[in-house]
Amino acid sequence: MKERNETPLERADRNFGELLQELRVTQTGVQFLFAFLLTLAFTPRFPSLDSVQRATYVTTLLLAVLAAALLMAPAAVHRVLFQMGAKRELVRISSRLAGYGMAALVLALTGSVLLVVDVTVGRGSGIAAGAGTFVVCAGLWAVLPRLLRRSLVTRAAPAEEREPAGPGRSR
Repeated sequence: MKERNETPLERADRNFGELLQELRVTQTGVQFLFAFLLTLAFTPRFPSLDSVQRATYVTTLLLAVLAAALLMAPAAVHRVLFQMGAKRELVRISSRLAGYGMAALVLALTGSVLLVVDVTVGRGSGIAAGAGTFVVCAGLWAVLPRLLRRSLVTRAAPAEEREPAGPGRSR
């Protein structure tokens, strides 16, 4: 991996800027999901939901609120720490908050799909669709990045530290 010619502060500034770009993408999705969930309680069909559907709705609504709060928290932390020389800490904490926010968002999306499919098609289909949503989001947002990271770390290791190429393996 090629090093950038930047100071630690420049690196922290760049990392925080990149994190904010990522948060802009996720924040829009969270806002739409939250708005959708808020309107559901005021639809004519809402009173006919059973207790499982209502529990799923409330849990999902609260997960969406949690995701929104966690994904907005870096801006609040930045505002409080602004010009205090704490950019590295800000990046570290904000990155964790964003990760927790993404985890809450996966669960909120899963619950939303579960609820809508349960109400429109049936409980079994809702559970299957919710599980599918969880697997896809967790796969794309957690598993894939970790596999890519492992691949990049392995490639970046000096040749003498790499596992030797054996039959059927290529370097």
